[in-house]
Amino acid sequence: MTNNLDTLLTALYVELEDRVLPRLGWSRAHRPGRKPVLSDAELLCLAVAQQLLEIASERRWIRYARTHLTGTFPHQPNQSGYSKRLRAAGPLISAVITELARDTDSWHDLLRLVDSTPVPAAASRETVKRSDLAGHAGYGYCPSHSRFFWGFRLYLICTAEGMPIIWGLANPKLGEREVTQALLEHDHHLLRAGQVILGDKGFAGVEFEAFVHDELGAHLVRPDRKDEPARFGKLARCRQWIEAVFDTLKGQLTLEEHGARTLAGVYARVGARLLALATAIWHNWHIGAPIKRSLIAYDH
Repeated sequence: MTNNLDTLLTALYVELEDRVLPRLGWSRAHRPGRKPVLSDAELLCLAVAQQLLEIASERRWIRYARTHLTGTFPHQPNQSGYSKRLRAAGPLISAVITELARDTDSWHDLLRLVDSTPVPAAASRETVKRSDLAGHAGYGYCPSHSRFFWGFRLYLICTAEGMPIIWGLANPKLGEREVTQALLEHDHHLLRAGQVILGDKGFAGVEFEAFVHDELGAHLVRPDRKDEPARFGKLARCRQWIEAVFDTLKGQLTLEEHGARTLAGVYARVGARLLALATAIWHNWHIGAPIKRSLIAYDH
């Protein structure tokens, strides 16, 4: 099978139309309003292509798509219509990510990685004061980059190669254990007993560890702190796996350039980047690519 963007989009479209959307019960046939000329499957394929081609601006993306992708997507909305459809598709994007994850070999692995990373939403005080995200976003500090930011933190639980399993956005003032526990409680059906959840020192805590063990039947593994007996060691090499996933999201999928100004917009645009990552990993599994998180074949 050819490993390029056209092949990936074709495979994704067929998977959505034949299996994923019918399984999710997602159809416009029984919803009010005029049937759109751009189907939901085509919308998601366009969103994935936008992220893989690293075009963060939706206005610039529509110009590019109308010039280069009319053969693949003959019916294309204008920029405002595309933005509106994408914002409304946030829940669908999240559900599709889960379905793609279920269809990869790593779904059955015991190991899951968990961590969070900043998702800035504004760069100036004036923007913060008039943003529609006020009350949802907040100020936080990123120790790895020694900087303050205003926005959200993306919490991600994924497989070793980076396939998203559970994810969510939260105010950076909230504690890591608090947010992660809420995500795990909500999506506990996506984990199974006996799995190992690998986190950093920020997840140290008797109550959180007891929750993972007693409520989920899983095992929390994290680097040892200086003030406790040795158990797991430093785990520096393993911790780099999820840092590499975040590096892919920020470097190749422009996570910090999402440009969203509403809560639904942030959720959908972050979700679109995770969907692009999930699609690439899913496709690489099915074609037997040696590096599952590689996006090089799809970014041109």
